[in-house]
Amino acid sequence: MTTITKTQDTTKLLLGCGAIAGPLYLVTGFAQAFTREGFDMTKHPMSFLSLGEGGWVQIANFVLSGLLFLAFAFGVRKALKGQRAGTWAPILFGIFAVGMIGGGVFVADPAFGYPAGAPAGQPETLSWHGVLHGVAFFAAFPALITSCFVMARRFTGAWSRLCVAVGVASVVPIAFVGTDYATVVLYVVAVVSWLWVSAVAVKLRAEI
Repeated sequence: MTTITKTQDTTKLLLGCGAIAGPLYLVTGFAQAFTREGFDMTKHPMSFLSLGEGGWVQIANFVLSGLLFLAFAFGVRKALKGQRAGTWAPILFGIFAVGMIGGGVFVADPAFGYPAGAPAGQPETLSWHGVLHGVAFFAAFPALITSCFVMARRFTGAWSRLCVAVGVASVVPIAFVGTDYATVVLYVVAVVSWLWVSAVAVKLRAEI
């Protein structure tokens, strides 16, 4: 086996990690969301699944998915080296991956009645891990949104338009902050964004 072939196989493996990361996170998360007592997807973000009994499952889901996304970022670096988007795309995907890992390591504070005994609304004060959980989120999601527009420059035609559309759609939750629909909209955008990463991973893998 030549060195070039070995490099291609490694790159395909890393990109494959990105293809499965999003579906793994979503399937594991929704499986818990639909079965965890007291969990309400209209007001509880998926990160709340890290709280209470069985919370370790979502923590592991965050960390494992984040590690897969991180492997994907390295795959993007190899696949796009010397090409358009070859510098910023892997950096942005890497930031997103680290944010996912951080979201699992640093759990959110109990709120909005979950888990049982939590405050009915936001907690009066945030714990250090609750603060860091927020930092992880506000680092990860903007990085993912920006990566959509960076990848739009890498692709052409329908793929480029798809990247722009996903990037624009990912900003929509901002308009719903403070409303009763904010969490639901965030779920929809998360599904679209995570699956977009999978689609990009599959496409880049096919181009090698």
